[in-house]
Amino acid sequence: MLAPLLVDPSATVLITDFDGTLSPIVGDPASARALDGVPDLLDRLAQHFATVAVVSGRPAAFLVERLGHPALPGPSRVHLVGLYGMEEVAPDGAVHLAAAAAPWLPVVAAVAARLRAATPSGVLIELKGATVTVHWRQVPMAEDRVVGMVAQEAATCGLTPHPGRASIELRPPIGVDKGTVVRDLTEGCRAACFLGDDLGDLPAFAALARRAAEDGTATVGVAVRDAETAIEVVDAADLEVDGPEGARTVLEWLERRAGS
Repeated sequence: MLAPLLVDPSATVLITDFDGTLSPIVGDPASARALDGVPDLLDRLAQHFATVAVVSGRPAAFLVERLGHPALPGPSRVHLVGLYGMEEVAPDGAVHLAAAAAPWLPVVAAVAARLRAATPSGVLIELKGATVTVHWRQVPMAEDRVVGMVAQEAATCGLTPHPGRASIELRPPIGVDKGTVVRDLTEGCRAACFLGDDLGDLPAFAALARRAAEDGTATVGVAVRDAETAIEVVDAADLEVDGPEGARTVLEWLERRAGS
C-alpha cells in the first residue's frame, strides 16, 4: 500500500500530525515529546521526499522546540505548521501567524481567562495564542460541565468548538484547518501520505481523498490508533498502525526504501 509513495520520492509529499502520532498522548500537554529518533528521521526523509511536513494543533514554536535539530547546521528541512494551519515556520525560523487569525487573539485570551476562573479544579486551560484548548483528562467526571461551559462561550464570542481527545478546543472561524494545509502542500505532487490519530485530522484525510479523486494523485491515509482513537479516524484511513511506534515504523521503512 505504501509502495506508490516510492515510485518518485522527489514528487511525493509526507505529512504527519504530532500528538498521538509522533508523540505519545500524555496527561500534561507541556510534557509531550516525540519518540526517540523522530526529529532526525524526519530530517532524513526530507532529503529524499519533495516535502516532509508536521501539521499540528500545537503552536509552531512548540514544534520548533520539540522537532528542532540543534546538532545540524542551518534550519530544519521539515516544514512545520502549527495551530491547524494558522501558524507556520519560515525557512529562517520565524513563526508567521495567518493575518485572518490576528484579530481573534484578544478574544481567545479573554475566553481563556474566563474559563480558568470558572472551570473545576484539575481542568487544564491551554492558551495557544489563536486557540484555546480545555483538557479534562485528569478529571474525567468534569467532561459534561466543561463541554457545556465551552458551548456557552462559543455562543457568545464567535469561536468554534472542536472536540478532541479528552478535550475541546475553541478556534477562530476563518476556514483554515488541516485539510486546507494538506490541499496546499499536495498541489502538483505525484503521491502523498498523511498520518494522524484524532478527530482534528479528519479534514486532512478528506483532503487527501479529494486530491486522489480530482487529479489521480496516489494517496495513503494512515490512522495511528490506540484505545481512544475514534472509529471515524480509522474509517477515513487506508492503513492502520498501532500508536506512535507504528507511525515511526512506517516512516523508517519509507526512509530506508527511499535511500536504497
